[in-house]
Amino acid sequence: MTPFSCIPGEEGAHEKGGVEHEGGRFRRTHLVPPPQVATLAELNEMLAEIDQLEDGRHIQGRPTSIGFDFEAERPVLNPLPADAYDCGLDLTPTVHRNGRITVRQCYYSVPARFIGGTVRVSLRANELLVFDGRHVVAKHPRLTRRYTYRDILDHYLEVLLVKPGALAGAAALAQARAEGTFTSAHEAFWAAAREAHGEREGTRALIEVLLLHRQLPADAVVAGMEAVLRTGSCSAEGVAIEARKAQETPGVLQEPAKPVAEDPVQAEALARLGIAPETRGNVISLHARRPLPADTRLLPSLSKYDRLLKRRSTKEGTA
Repeated sequence: MTPFSCIPGEEGAHEKGGVEHEGGRFRRTHLVPPPQVATLAELNEMLAEIDQLEDGRHIQGRPTSIGFDFEAERPVLNPLPADAYDCGLDLTPTVHRNGRITVRQCYYSVPARFIGGTVRVSLRANELLVFDGRHVVAKHPRLTRRYTYRDILDHYLEVLLVKPGALAGAAALAQARAEGTFTSAHEAFWAAAREAHGEREGTRALIEVLLLHRQLPADAVVAGMEAVLRTGSCSAEGVAIEARKAQETPGVLQEPAKPVAEDPVQAEALARLGIAPETRGNVISLHARRPLPADTRLLPSLSKYDRLLKRRSTKEGTA
């Protein structure tokens, strides 16, 4: 049999009637009434389960199932291309002053350094990718309801490091808490740092810890915070040291050590984590607080952000 291609568009719709009929059969059998799901990911999981069940279906007049026939034909099929086909819609939205882009009446956050510029977006069926050249700088699940938004806390850390008072009420923080990426260890460290250093400096210490997630695994950073809290300290530098120690020598943080002096704030922080006082360990602490090294590529974003704020205040003053 000689293969041939169908005519694209409506003119060739009659040439693939079997495909259209199968799509209708699948919809009537499995998607009527329409399933109620919260996200596209949940819908895709449901469809994957249905596909597995379909492998056991028998077409009338054939002795074997669909799955059996496909496995028999698999060896003669051509391999898939090495490069994946990009089936997304390319867009170039502008990054607003709040660090978000608007795509199909939905809002997605991007790293703060792109504020005031444009980015390339690939809008796909299930996800949205934001590119800086060839590099993916943000990835979001696609939103399906208009005027909804999704923020990633990591995108705003450079701005929050300069304006730490905005962290407590940030929408990105609320989403991180709901998703579980901002853990009880982060909450405990933040509470202890604010008590020890004050509201502003304690919040800056937390943001410096959050910046560590870019360089170290999340479980190592969490282990570093727990180790620092056991000692009655709340130093971002100490968290970095203990996180690297946990990454290089797994299990070192679980070794018991002498308990430190009891402190009400630390006791409350440890209680949130379920850590007994007798399991607190010693940690190397740096008394001089130094800021963590910043990525020089991110510095222009702050100047853009400040210029936008000044421009807004000037317009408001002349209005």
